[in-house]
Amino acid sequence: MTSAQQHPRQARATSKSQAAYDAVRERILDRTYEPGYRLVLQTIADELKCSVVPVREAIRRLEAEGLVVFTQNKGATVAEVDAELYLNTMQTLAILEGSATALAAEHISAADVQAARDLNEQIRALLADFDPAEFTRLNAELHALLYSDCPNTHLLDLVHRGWTRMDAIRVSSFDAIPARAQDSVKEHAELIEAIAAKKPAHQIEALARAHRMHTLNAYLHAMGQPPSSL
Repeated sequence: MTSAQQHPRQARATSKSQAAYDAVRERILDRTYEPGYRLVLQTIADELKCSVVPVREAIRRLEAEGLVVFTQNKGATVAEVDAELYLNTMQTLAILEGSATALAAEHISAADVQAARDLNEQIRALLADFDPAEFTRLNAELHALLYSDCPNTHLLDLVHRGWTRMDAIRVSSFDAIPARAQDSVKEHAELIEAIAAKKPAHQIEALARAHRMHTLNAYLHAMGQPPSSL
């Protein structure tokens, strides 16, 4: 068999693996599979109507992202909320996303700035009848608009990895600190207008970093812990 003949088979295998990854990841993020849920490969394969192989590959990818953990007695389970991981990831994102947002500000289009304003108004509308899950979804979309034009692809990859690690625990954090949401909307507006006004990069970086740290410290306060030293 020639290499050209092998490509369709390889493509199908990749497609099945990606489909399994997307399905399992979505179930973790929407909490169909809650923290601590045991991921039985054969059961998931039966649900997805595929073999165990693509499911195993998907679970390995999710483990690398921090959404799945392996233990000797249980096998693969959905990662529990880890307070230390939350602290470390939020501190890291404060630095990385702040820098990425500042670099992106030089390249962001007027249309994307307006789209960010519109998203923030959608988020503001949620405050009257607070929905943590929808708030989190729109919040992530808004931040992605602000940092995605960062020309440093390595930095952008690190930011994406940080958001991936945060995905499984962000809803629970805003459940714990619903009052933080109102201040978050105000800070979004300040950051967006600083970008629109072409403020210096160090000012934009400082606003983006402070925004992340305010959320972290609000969560730590709600958990009865001291504020971050960063």
